[in-house]
Amino acid sequence: MAETANGVVSGGFSAKPATLRDVAALAGVSVATVSKALNGREHVRAETRVKVQQAAEKLNFLPNVLAQGLLSGRTGTVGLLTSDLVGRFSLPVMMGAEDAFGAGSTSVFLCDARGDGIREQHHLHALLSRRVDGLIIVGDTTNPRESLGQHLPVPVVYAYAPSLDERDMSVVSDNVGAGRQAVEHMVRSGRSRIAYIAGDKEFLAARDRAEGAVQALHQFGLPLMGDEVMYGAWTESWGRSSVRALIDKCPDIDAVICGSDQIARGVLDALRESGRTVPDEVAVMGHDNWELLATQARPPLSTIDMNLELVGRKAAQLLFAAIEGTAEPGIHSISTRLLARDSTARG
Repeated sequence: MAETANGVVSGGFSAKPATLRDVAALAGVSVATVSKALNGREHVRAETRVKVQQAAEKLNFLPNVLAQGLLSGRTGTVGLLTSDLVGRFSLPVMMGAEDAFGAGSTSVFLCDARGDGIREQHHLHALLSRRVDGLIIVGDTTNPRESLGQHLPVPVVYAYAPSLDERDMSVVSDNVGAGRQAVEHMVRSGRSRIAYIAGDKEFLAARDRAEGAVQALHQFGLPLMGDEVMYGAWTESWGRSSVRALIDKCPDIDAVICGSDQIARGVLDALRESGRTVPDEVAVMGHDNWELLATQARPPLSTIDMNLELVGRKAAQLLFAAIEGTAEPGIHSISTRLLARDSTARG
C-alpha cells in the first residue's frame, strides 16, 4: 500500500496522524480557518465549515484535545449533578443537555446526589477536582433550591428546579403558562363548566399550574367549578376521590383539568364508574405527558408536555455561553406544549 501526499495509506490507514495543516491543504483554506471551523467559532461560512469537516473526516483527523485544553484553559468536560437519577423528570432534562453537549464535543460527568446535601457537596468537590468547565444542577422537583453560591470557579446552570439566587442562571418549564394552555384548549373544545384538581400544594408546580388555569378562566369570564382548586396528592386515588366529591357538588361539570397524569387516570376511572362518558359528557386533561399512563388510559389522555429536553438543551446553551464569558443570569422559562388526545375531543 502506497502513502499519499497527505500521509494517508491507500488502504485507509494513516502512516502518521493528520495535522491541521493537512486538513487545510485538502480543504483549500488556511490553518486558522480550519481551527475556527472545527471549534465551532463564528465568522466561518457554512459551506467552508462543511468543506473543512469533510476534509477532517477523510483524513481521520483527531484534534489534540490536551493541547487545546492547555491553550484555552479548558478541559472539554462538564459536570451534571442530579438529585433524581431515575426520575421521569430529571432524565429528559439530562438527555436534552447531553444532546447539546454532544454537538459541541463536550464530555459529561454524571453524578447522582439522591437528594442528600452531604452527597451533593461530595460530588461537587469531585467534579471540581476534575477541572470541569461548568456545572448543570438538575433538581428533583420544581421547588426553588438554595444556590451553591457565587464562589465556585466555574459557571453553574440550574435546571428544572431554579436557584433562589437571582444572580444565578436557571431554566424551568412554564407551569403557569401550562395551566392557561389547558383552559384555552378546553374552551376551544366547547367546555365552559371547568374544574381543577391539583396535586400536593407544597409543590410549586401544583400551585403554578392551578394559578395559570384560574387566570385563564377569569379571562374567559368563566367560573371555577367547585369554587376552589382542589389540592391533594399526586395519585390516582386522589383523582378518584376528588372527582366523586366534585360530581356530588357540581353534577353539571363538563371538564376536569388535572395537575398530573396520575390524578387524571384516577378521574377517568371514577367518571367511568359513575356512568359519565369521556369526552362526550366530561373532558379530562392531565399534565406531564407520562406516556405510559397517558397513551394507555381509556380513552387516551390529553396532557401537557413540559418540554424537559428543551429545558436541558437551553441549560447547556446557557452554560456554553457562560464558559465563553457571556452569562445570562435569571430564570429562563421554556414554553410547554399541549398534546390533544381522545379524552378532550368530542366526536
